[in-house]
Amino acid sequence: MKKNILVVGSGGREHALGWKLSKSQSVSKVYYCPGNGGTINNLSFSINDFSKIKSFALKNNCIVVVGPEEPLTKGIVNELSDSISIFGPTKEAAQLESSKSFAKNFMRQNNIPTAEHNIFSEPEKAKDFVYNTNKSLVIKADGLAGGKGVVVCDHKEDALNAIDSIMIRKDFGNSGNMIVIEERLFGKEVSIIVLTDGYTIIPMATAQDHKRIYENDKGPNTGGMGSFSPSKIISNDIFNDVINKIVKKTIHSMKKNANPFVGFLYAGLMIEKHTGKPYVLEYNVRMGDPECQSIIMRMNSDLYDYIKCSISGTLDTLPPISWSEKPAVCVVMAEKGYPSNHAKGNVIYGLNSHFGPNVKIFHASTIRNNNKILTAGGRVLGVTALGSDFNKARSDAYDSVRKIHWGADNHYYRKDIGLDT
Repeated sequence: MKKNILVVGSGGREHALGWKLSKSQSVSKVYYCPGNGGTINNLSFSINDFSKIKSFALKNNCIVVVGPEEPLTKGIVNELSDSISIFGPTKEAAQLESSKSFAKNFMRQNNIPTAEHNIFSEPEKAKDFVYNTNKSLVIKADGLAGGKGVVVCDHKEDALNAIDSIMIRKDFGNSGNMIVIEERLFGKEVSIIVLTDGYTIIPMATAQDHKRIYENDKGPNTGGMGSFSPSKIISNDIFNDVINKIVKKTIHSMKKNANPFVGFLYAGLMIEKHTGKPYVLEYNVRMGDPECQSIIMRMNSDLYDYIKCSISGTLDTLPPISWSEKPAVCVVMAEKGYPSNHAKGNVIYGLNSHFGPNVKIFHASTIRNNNKILTAGGRVLGVTALGSDFNKARSDAYDSVRKIHWGADNHYYRKDIGLDT
């Protein structure tokens, strides 16, 4: 019997997951809560209205797939799993993302490689630490901050300003009640994401994203300005090292602590430039965005089968996922001014252009109004292309980007996505 899917979320990641799930022979219909201007079968209620999500899923024979971190950290799996098949970790397991201090303590206790760090709840003590160290630093808000609560510091002044922003001005609200100050690592950032039922681990394809707003990785961090898959800097040795010494240890330690982890586990890593060793920068308890868009374009297997078996604890019955040999590149188009002040409500033109069979426009922050698609602020679209090689994938992605515009000069995108391979 075919099942319906209810994807919780409204971003590019959710559009990509729903698009892939809709291709399964086992799926009848995909709903989105709340979805965006590029998705259909959208529901009008909030991602945090668990009672309405539960009622709709029961009535419509839905498996619930949770995209973003917020409902996971608020306990949507705890609320629904007694009567609904739902994909994602519990509130307790989601602390790996919702609390940087929890994650750091967890890594320290389980000998998982990460940067040296200290945790502070008082801004003056944090500043004293900064004054008295000669190390390069990274300042992190303890709680969720939409991918923007991490400040990579070039100077002491940067660190002191970050402490003021996070802990005193409360730019990220209560997420800044505590901060983590860690030693800055230098090297290449990569992402390894796995699917797990709490016991068995099945890796997704490797990927890299571009966090900074400007070319050559300059400027403030964003939620991600583009991605590509596969990563070319993850050798087989590094990959096996990460799976065995980081990912498996994480999953097994969570299970040992009576916190079994089900869902997508994302390890954001730094491959340290002098030693070549991987260190965990952060955990996410869901697919990355925009890494998801690049990864999903390369997936040959039926995603539904893997999600179903993750929920039922039977991932060990499935083979490894089959991936296209072709690389994928995703270029994020954002409102000009992002991640600071930016407009919204601009009509998007060019979405009906001919993009070719290997290009997909994943909507992120869009709305549909009177048959027009409007921007809804921030990261608007993820233009994603699959190519015979990286040059072809980049070329097709950027050719497609240039067909899309809004306002006189209101859109922005980086022009170097996929070059850092």
